[in-house]
Amino acid sequence: MILSKSNFLLYLRHPAWLWLEKHNKSILPEVDDNTQAIFDAGNLFETYAEQLFPEGVTLGYKTNGKFDGKKYWALPETTQRALEEKVPVLFQGRLEIQGITCIFDVLERNENGTYNLYEIKSSTKAKPEHEHDLAFQTIVLESSGLSIESMFVIHVNNEYVRNGTIPPEEITDITEVTSAVRTILPQTMIDIEDAKAVMASHTMPDPSPRHARLGSFAAWMEIYTILQPHLDPYNIYKLCSPGARRIGELEDGGIQTIADIPDDENLTVKQRYQVQATQMGTRIIKRDEIETFLQTFQYPLYFFDYETLASVVPPFDGMRPYQQVPFQYSLHILRDPLAPLEHREFLHTENSSPVQHLVKQLKSDIGSIGSVVVWYQNFEKSCNVTLANFVPEHREFLYALNDRIVDLMIPFSEGWFVDKDFFGSASIKAVLPVLVPELSYKDLVIQGGATAQNTWMSTIFGGKNQNKKDIIMEDMRKYCTLDTLAMVKIWEVLSNVSSEEALLQLGNVELVSKAPDIQSDVFQKSLF
Repeated sequence: MILSKSNFLLYLRHPAWLWLEKHNKSILPEVDDNTQAIFDAGNLFETYAEQLFPEGVTLGYKTNGKFDGKKYWALPETTQRALEEKVPVLFQGRLEIQGITCIFDVLERNENGTYNLYEIKSSTKAKPEHEHDLAFQTIVLESSGLSIESMFVIHVNNEYVRNGTIPPEEITDITEVTSAVRTILPQTMIDIEDAKAVMASHTMPDPSPRHARLGSFAAWMEIYTILQPHLDPYNIYKLCSPGARRIGELEDGGIQTIADIPDDENLTVKQRYQVQATQMGTRIIKRDEIETFLQTFQYPLYFFDYETLASVVPPFDGMRPYQQVPFQYSLHILRDPLAPLEHREFLHTENSSPVQHLVKQLKSDIGSIGSVVVWYQNFEKSCNVTLANFVPEHREFLYALNDRIVDLMIPFSEGWFVDKDFFGSASIKAVLPVLVPELSYKDLVIQGGATAQNTWMSTIFGGKNQNKKDIIMEDMRKYCTLDTLAMVKIWEVLSNVSSEEALLQLGNVELVSKAPDIQSDVFQKSLF
C-alpha cells in the first residue's frame, strides 16, 4: 500500500484512523456539508494564492473539476518531465518513491537549481499541522532527488478589507516555516515508518481517544462511539474539555465513568461541577446568584439572535476574510410579565449586502429601552460593532444595543445551574433539550449555526438550489426562530428557580449557598 500525505496526516491525528481508512473505510463518517464547505473555501482561496506565481503551470489530476484516475496515476511521470524541463513554477504535481507519495501545491525553482515548497492553506495563520504536512512533502521530494531550500505556508490575510477587485498579494500572507520543518524531519521519518506498519497490520491499533493528536479529539470521538456503541452514557470521554493526556490518566487509573472520577486537583472548576452533578444525580443550582442575575433584566425583554455570513473571500466591499456579518435575526419580545409573546424577524434573500436592510428593520423592531437577551454576548456584541462599521450613521443605535445586552448563558457557564446531562457544556444546544425537552433542534432541517451559514451562502451567493429557495428560506426562519424561543423558555425555567413548587418540577436539586466555588459548604434538598 502507498502512504499518501493525507494518509499520513490521518495517522498523526490517530493511528487507528489511518488503519480504518485502509481496512474498514465504511465505518468512517461521510464528508458532511459543513466539512465540504471548508474544502470549497480552500479551493477558492487556492485560486488567489496561485496568482502570486504568474509563471506557474498546473499539472493536476482533475478533469472538469472531478477526480481523473488516469491523470492521477500518470501524474508522477508528468511531474518528472516538467522538472526535467525546468518549468519555473509547478502547481499540483505528484511524486512517489519508496511507498510514499504527495501532491504539492506550489513548487518554485530557484536559479541555483534548488526549490521552494509552498503549502496553500485557507487558515489565517501557519499552524503546527502545516509543518507536519510540509515535512512529509519535503521527505518525498528530497528522496526523489530534489533539493528543498525553503518551505512556506501561504495563508489568508484576515486584515485585508475588500475594495473592488481583490489583489492576490493583499488577500494572502506568506509565512516561512523552514526551520520548524527541518527540526521535525527526523521524527517525521520515524512516524512515516510507523504509519506504514499500521497500514500493513491486520489488527487495528488501540482506538482509545487518549491517542488523538493535533486537536482531533472531538472528531475522533465521533468515530470512537461507532467503534464502541455500548459505552456508558456518562463515560469519561464526555468529561468537558478533557484532553487526550487527562483521558490517558483516567484510563490508567481504571476509571471508566464520570461518576468514578475522584475530586482531585486535576479537575477544572467546570469539570468538578460536572463530576459532582453526575455522582449525586442531582442538579446543582445556586439560587441566590440566579435571582440576582435575573433582577438585572428590564422590561420589555428582547430575546435576540443573529445568523451571519462569513467567507474566506469577502463577497462585498468593506468586508474582511471570515468576518461575521449578520444576514438574519430573530426577535421574541415580552413587553411585561403578563403580555403575550411577540415575534419579529429579518432574513435577507438577495445576492447583495444585507447590512442596510437589516439595520433599518432592526431599528423599527426593537425599542430604545429594555434588556436585549442573547446567548453568548461576545458574538452578538461583535456583530453590532461590525454593523456599526458598515453603517456609521447607525453606530449610536447599535452601540446602545450592546449596552443593554444581558447574556442568558451566564448562569450555565458560571456553574449556577448544572445538570449532568449538560455534560459540562453551556451551549444552548446542550441546555435546551434538558430543560425544555418538548423543543428540539432535531425536528428541524437546519440544526446548527454552521449549517445555517453554509446553506444561506450557497443558496444566495452561490446560486444553488434556486428551485427550492423558498423552502430553504423557510427552514432558515424556523431555525433562527427556535434559537430565540429557546431563550424564552430557558429564561422561564430560571425565573421559576425561586419557587418551591417549580423546584419540585425540576427534579432532584442541590441548592448551593453563595460561594466562590464548588468546595463551599452546601446543603442538599432532594425533591421527588
